[in-house]
Amino acid sequence: MRGHGFLLANYVRGDSLIHRTPLWAKFLVVAACGTASFLIVDWLVSLLVLALLCGIFLLTGAGFRRLLRAVWLVAPILLVIGAFQWWQLGGPTAARIVLNVLVCVVAASILTATTPVQDLLDGVVRLARPFQRWGADPERFALTIAIMLRSIPFIAGAFSDVRDAARARGLERNPKALILPVFISTVAYARQTGDALAARGLGEADDYPDPPPGRS
Repeated sequence: MRGHGFLLANYVRGDSLIHRTPLWAKFLVVAACGTASFLIVDWLVSLLVLALLCGIFLLTGAGFRRLLRAVWLVAPILLVIGAFQWWQLGGPTAARIVLNVLVCVVAASILTATTPVQDLLDGVVRLARPFQRWGADPERFALTIAIMLRSIPFIAGAFSDVRDAARARGLERNPKALILPVFISTVAYARQTGDALAARGLGEADDYPDPPPGRS
């Protein structure tokens, strides 16, 4: 499997104001952008917010190529969504929906481009710690996020490799030639990840914390 770009921007060392911003504030920005994507009803407002976030991303020093790569990987899905919404609800609504998704992608890319993965996972642990009283396991939650961050580029890479192989055989228009190999590779990867976790004693039923007294 050759290397592929990550769905979001990888961490880039730097000393920008965005890098020095506390992690909780970055989390709030991402959460606010996710909430705003449901509240904004004017595509021009979405465009302005997206332009602002793109400017913030470039201020981090991560570069235009990383920003373009983060957007490019979701572009095919957004084209399908945009075309369908245009057909169903018209151009302005389609533009708003696509732009709102891009707002979320760029906001998340700002977070990952300016925060080391370990710091990000530590922040997730701290964020989930108050939920321990209801039986949540912050460390397990962070492990789930780490597995997700590792799995996304693998699946993206598998799809790209399969697509190239299908194109070389003239089968790029055959959905079965594209979907089935990716599905098999993904299942195999999931089994390997599960075996690796089990070998380290993770994921066993007795690893889960006991529920608080009085709760089943």
